[in-house]
Amino acid sequence: MAALIAAALPLSAPYMGAQTAAAGGSGKIHGQVIDPTGSPMVGGGTISLYEGGMTSPNQEAKYTLPVDAEGNYKGDNVAAGTYTIAFRKPDTPKDKVVDQIDGVKVVAGADTEQNDDLSRPDYIKTLTPEQRKALEETKAKNATILKENSQIKNLNADLAKARQDDKDKNYADAAALMQKDATIKPDAAVLWVELGLAQRGLKQWSDAETSLQKGLALDQGAKKPDPNMDGAAEDALGEALASDGKIPESQAAYDAAAKVNPSGAGMYYQNETIVMQRIGQADATVAAADKAIAADPKRPIPYYLKGQALIGKATLDPKTGKIVAPAGCQEAYQTYLQLDPTGPFANDAKGVLAEMSQTQSTNYKASKKH
Repeated sequence: MAALIAAALPLSAPYMGAQTAAAGGSGKIHGQVIDPTGSPMVGGGTISLYEGGMTSPNQEAKYTLPVDAEGNYKGDNVAAGTYTIAFRKPDTPKDKVVDQIDGVKVVAGADTEQNDDLSRPDYIKTLTPEQRKALEETKAKNATILKENSQIKNLNADLAKARQDDKDKNYADAAALMQKDATIKPDAAVLWVELGLAQRGLKQWSDAETSLQKGLALDQGAKKPDPNMDGAAEDALGEALASDGKIPESQAAYDAAAKVNPSGAGMYYQNETIVMQRIGQADATVAAADKAIAADPKRPIPYYLKGQALIGKATLDPKTGKIVAPAGCQEAYQTYLQLDPTGPFANDAKGVLAEMSQTQSTNYKASKKH
């Protein structure tokens, strides 16, 4: 979130005189310059210490101390006495100051704290009507930003909890939390995406489609879309659409996931293969497996699922009594075993390959789907 806005006001005023008195020994002084909005002064500057008041515009300060990026200043070995301190911004003319404070006492052996608070009422009174108007506008903006910061802090905490709930399969809790937050901040794409993921976990396919599509539309309309989030959203949308019987739309969602986040294409297409196999779409399973293999040929699962989808279309040659599997089926099982010889489906793949090489005395039955 944006940092607090510093007031950009041309605050300069002539010096006013001050009475000082010298004393023996030395001490320290430190403090902070606060801008008219009540925030630490940004942009640097100097704090000057003057003995005996200002007698000439060209009078040299006895001490000049830098103001850092947080508005802080400090000085050591400052002669004990009473001073006028004056704050200047880097562009303040030498014969003018932004603010000054009279009667600041530095005590020998002590560390004096003296802040310069430009938000105090007597300083604000010195501003012109235009400057005061600009200041009030800045304060209003700051208040809005503070409110948004607080809100986003709470939303981030909810987001972390929802993600943990999803991981723990507490989908109902995650969905309720994200539904509440998406209502509070409906322009936050990530909240809609997380809501959609939770609804997918609950198998609320239509609701998941709506939430995921809304999140995608918001993020893709942003200045810097998040390809990882959009890829995950399209991936989840693909599952929701397929489970809702919308096969072409599902395939388009998986293609969109691979396009928006190419580095995850192998994973997205493998997920598509699994989903299509799960809902009994053999042709779509083969098509998804081919895309997954093209994107990442080292993933074993797409080969196995391709072989499984194809073996379901196998026939028995009446002359030889051997199984006649569609083209690519045997190669798919063999490649799966090469990549994962002890994998969870290795025994099934070996069994199918063994049956394909034997003469069958009865009609072949395709292996049970996993």
